[in-house]
Amino acid sequence: MLLISANEVGRRVPQHRAAIEAAQQADVGLLVYTSLLHADTSPLPLADEHKETEQLIRAAAIPFVILRNGWYSENYVASIDSALQLGAVFGSAGEGRIASAACVDYAEAAVAVLTQENQAGRIYELAGDESYSLAEFAAEIARHSGKHIVYHNLPEADYKAALVGAGLPEGLATVLSESDVGASKGGLFDNSHQLSQLIGRPTTSWKVSVENAIKG
Repeated sequence: MLLISANEVGRRVPQHRAAIEAAQQADVGLLVYTSLLHADTSPLPLADEHKETEQLIRAAAIPFVILRNGWYSENYVASIDSALQLGAVFGSAGEGRIASAACVDYAEAAVAVLTQENQAGRIYELAGDESYSLAEFAAEIARHSGKHIVYHNLPEADYKAALVGAGLPEGLATVLSESDVGASKGGLFDNSHQLSQLIGRPTTSWKVSVENAIKG
């Protein structure tokens, strides 16, 4: 059974508990859960629900695998259109390095543990092979677009306000701004290459994701 973490931040633990109890009742042979990178030590507030869910899984006495997923490159690629319009990437990540990977990479990792033998009990810290700062991300947008794009680092409250002003729901704006601050503290970085080892190929380059988004 693959348990993908729910998307209602702040309400996920009861939802996850229900799924875990259903897995117990169905005598599931292996429960695979998509957690957060370094959930046990992460500075991201998002980690709290993941840590609690991991505890519930251990207490359930079901064979399990924990996939601690890092950031999706798509999280930042989604801001490219705005960056092209405004001439800037905004965030609160400072010089923190982000080792993101594409959604398809994490999906392949889930398939791998669901189909390979002897996976029970493993915890994987999954992240992209390459890392970048948001200043480097802005520079890559500039390189492919031919436009002048810079990175503006903002206080968390200002970045959240900017996201809300751009039309994002307040809850999502909170998650993104808090996560950027967590990135400034190293929360989105990992260089163990466990993801590429698990899927048997290099992770999708964030530079390729930027280029594809700009050039279609």
